[in-house]
Amino acid sequence: MQRTTVLQEDWWNLRAEATWGNASAGQDLVALRAENDQLRRAPAGRAVIDQARGMVMVLTPCTRGAARNLLVDISRQCDTKLPEVAASLVAAWEGKSLPEQMQRALRRTVRRFHVEGQGRDSRQPGKSSR
Repeated sequence: MQRTTVLQEDWWNLRAEATWGNASAGQDLVALRAENDQLRRAPAGRAVIDQARGMVMVLTPCTRGAARNLLVDISRQCDTKLPEVAASLVAAWEGKSLPEQMQRALRRTVRRFHVEGQGRDSRQPGKSSR
């Protein structure tokens, strides 16, 4: 019973702060709605990112983390949000054309990935690279 009482008291205090604080209830409502919309969109964005990551892992044999890093690098080069890059790659897989800027960024990133990967693979195990 004590927990319920504490939660009810905290709830009352939060409600009092929202009502008597600097921000009006209308502003709070708008902020909460915006946050709610963002939280609703987040799982869909993650699903597209995971799908694009899987595509990268198939096309460029790499780990899950390396595939995400490739997508993030493309996102930075194109100054585009990660879910948008992922959605473009998935759409390209389905037959739509990939924007030219994204094509160039993808080529540069994959090329660099292969160069870095070859450098790591060419070292002999057990020997340091110093």
